[in-house]
Amino acid sequence: MWGIVGQMEFHQVRYFVSLAKTLNFTRAAEECAVSQPALTKGVQKLEQELGSPLIYRERQLTHLTDLGKEVLPMFEAIVAAESAVQNRAREYKGSEFASLKVGLVPSISASLLVGPLHGVSKQLPSVRVELIEARCERLLEMLLSGEVHAAMVGDLEVKPSRIDEWILFEERYVAVLPATHHLADKQALTSADLQTTTILCGPDCDTAHKTPRAMRERAPSSHRSEQESHLQHMAAAGFGIVLAPEHMPRVAPLVSVPLEKDPITRQVRLLVVQGRQYSPALDAFVKIMRMRDWTFANAGKGQMHILTELESFDYGVKQHAT
Repeated sequence: MWGIVGQMEFHQVRYFVSLAKTLNFTRAAEECAVSQPALTKGVQKLEQELGSPLIYRERQLTHLTDLGKEVLPMFEAIVAAESAVQNRAREYKGSEFASLKVGLVPSISASLLVGPLHGVSKQLPSVRVELIEARCERLLEMLLSGEVHAAMVGDLEVKPSRIDEWILFEERYVAVLPATHHLADKQALTSADLQTTTILCGPDCDTAHKTPRAMRERAPSSHRSEQESHLQHMAAAGFGIVLAPEHMPRVAPLVSVPLEKDPITRQVRLLVVQGRQYSPALDAFVKIMRMRDWTFANAGKGQMHILTELESFDYGVKQHAT
């Protein structure tokens, strides 16, 4: 498969490595599954390409020249690399080896992927999963460049033409606040309730254009952060509340309260690159995600997922800067 190594044919290199190991033309030819004249001719052509002999041919004693001893480790590395490539190709073709890199925006909990990834691992026991966290714009770039195979995101302002998408479910936004907050015991928050507290929001907050005008009026928002997790810690410290998707990971001290009549929602979707050949792992993942019953996510029971330190370690979520 390697064709030519420089001006040397790979089979010539393989013949020489076998001959250097056996120091016997007959046994080396048997090991390479060729005739002895073919092996001899191959080694001679290799020597011609290098301009110097590699083997001293003596009737009772065949041994390496100084050059043969020098280049042998290099040629052995070439043969070993070719064997490794062949093995990896066979594993991939036989689905024994599979890699799956899935991107997630910070507001989507990796817990939503537990079932689907378990399904993939049952089909492909040797699958290697990597979860990568980044903002939506960065994930779109990573999809197109092949850095991730699929991405799970919320609403899209602009979708590149080369991206396929499947809407998985719709989820509502809830208020995330500490249990000691004066609004924490309410069944649902009204517009009037939100006007009595601070709403924490990042500079690229995706709730601003969705929030009804009556809810935005007179709601102070002097505290800000670019990271959703930082906003939640600020809320836990008593600086205000966060409007967040229902299934967004949250820190343990916080609770969630629905908004009256669910005025803010978003669609959660799966993205892949259009027209790109699926690997066995990606094919299984996309099919499982599309066939999955997501009604539990649509049910809207007001339960957000608490992401513990242990679970975060198990998922191995890698964060990428925007």
